[in-house]
Amino acid sequence: MIKRALISVSDKRGLVDFAKELDKLGVEILSTGGTAKTLRDSGIKVIDVSQYTGFPEIMDGRVKTLHPLIHGGILARRDNKEDIEAMERLGIKPIDMVVVNLYPFESVAKKHLSQILQPSDLNLQAFLEEAIENIDIGGPTLLRASAKNYKDVIVIVDPDDYSSIIEDIKKGSVSIEKKFELAKKVFSHTARYDALIADYFEKISPSGFKKDWTLPLKMTRTLRYGENPHQKAALYALNESPSLIDADVLQGKEMSFNNYLDTHSAVLLATEFSEPVCVIVKHNNPCGVAIGENIHTAYKKAFECDPVSAFGGIIAFNRVVDKETASEIINTFYEVIVAPDFDKDALEVFETKKNLRLLRFPSLSDKIQPSGFDLKRILGGFIVQEWDKVDNEFSQAKVVTKRQPTDEEWKALKFAWKVCKHIKSNAVVYAKEDRTVGLGIGQTSRVFSAKIGAMHALSSLKGTVVASDGFFPFRDNIDVLAQNGVTSIIQPGGSVRDQEVIDAANQYNIAMVFTGIRHFRH
Repeated sequence: MIKRALISVSDKRGLVDFAKELDKLGVEILSTGGTAKTLRDSGIKVIDVSQYTGFPEIMDGRVKTLHPLIHGGILARRDNKEDIEAMERLGIKPIDMVVVNLYPFESVAKKHLSQILQPSDLNLQAFLEEAIENIDIGGPTLLRASAKNYKDVIVIVDPDDYSSIIEDIKKGSVSIEKKFELAKKVFSHTARYDALIADYFEKISPSGFKKDWTLPLKMTRTLRYGENPHQKAALYALNESPSLIDADVLQGKEMSFNNYLDTHSAVLLATEFSEPVCVIVKHNNPCGVAIGENIHTAYKKAFECDPVSAFGGIIAFNRVVDKETASEIINTFYEVIVAPDFDKDALEVFETKKNLRLLRFPSLSDKIQPSGFDLKRILGGFIVQEWDKVDNEFSQAKVVTKRQPTDEEWKALKFAWKVCKHIKSNAVVYAKEDRTVGLGIGQTSRVFSAKIGAMHALSSLKGTVVASDGFFPFRDNIDVLAQNGVTSIIQPGGSVRDQEVIDAANQYNIAMVFTGIRHFRH
């Protein structure tokens, strides 16, 4: 039987109705601060914790519930003789239910971090002071104590659990199995809360790879399935901005596991460009990329790169989608269109394709720099690395051949290099200054990627340039490129046979640039 409950919440959804039900059941309610006021204003009988303990709230409310009368009442084991004797000797009464949720540190941290990412002069100390005042101490202590003693205490951290708990109490009792599930939820919640704090401190004062690291993940929803229908899947969010998870889904079916993977790849590539760009991605690799004076021309050029592979793909734009572009897009089946926004006329056009997912992601109009680290799961752990981002990427670039690239070739080389970074290794990109022409993706041999890229080309490769994410180990790659009419190459360099490769390029009068930077992607 529930005789006494302690309620102290920041999230007051459903609070009053829940407390009224407890009041009707004759439960004595202890509370603090704003929660107590809310309950009293609703006509619910409340005992202030300070009155109950005989000790006032101190230090601007920093110390409210940290008292033996509170924690003894929570932690006392009802089937333990020594605990019961201690309660009787010290005048401690049992607390049978604890309802607590925590200060809104997460929202404060997210607000700060979104501003810190902007290039402006910010007072980080002021941010830190505000964040510190939103670090809950008493709340996690109450929750953890209650969850530890879950056999005797019902602990509620989620307002969505209120109604089912009331139903169970009215039926007679809350089962031990349900109490255990509530305790599990609490320990996950408090662990994430501490992880959010550690994550925030790290982001405002980065120290590199940490010895201990807990990711503050929160499930936003389950997905229909994973990469394949037999795999269960869910979507988890970090407290970061910008976040693809926060993108507005304006229409269409729910995003799938594969949709998110492909959209992520498309977004990161699209934000490499300041010019209007269209990126079409299929199975986590681009199949067409183009820039233009507007996104309509960019789309037409990107689509022409590989219309067959574009079918069922993902499109990313870095400009608002207009009616003219939308009218062109609906002639082909796509899974997702992601853009900074869609104008009214474009949305009307897309209404004819009800299942097509439209994602509004305003950050796409900017250069996105992913925060934190890039993680990859392996058996037993993770391998962690910095994101593949390089400032002044061409500062180390040098021409290693007799012939210099022309101005037009330089434009094409820089375009191809940006695309190449986002393709599975071994990657070879044939391109002109405004579009990809042929893509050699993910082959175990670089010369095979060079050959396959040429096979995929739907137009002549004469006069194209090539970017390679890794060095060319043998001259056979140059022979293949020359046979296909390539006039200029950009690659990292660094092979023990660099001179052999340079000599081959000179033989064909091909200009070649070494960047000194590799862009493997696995």
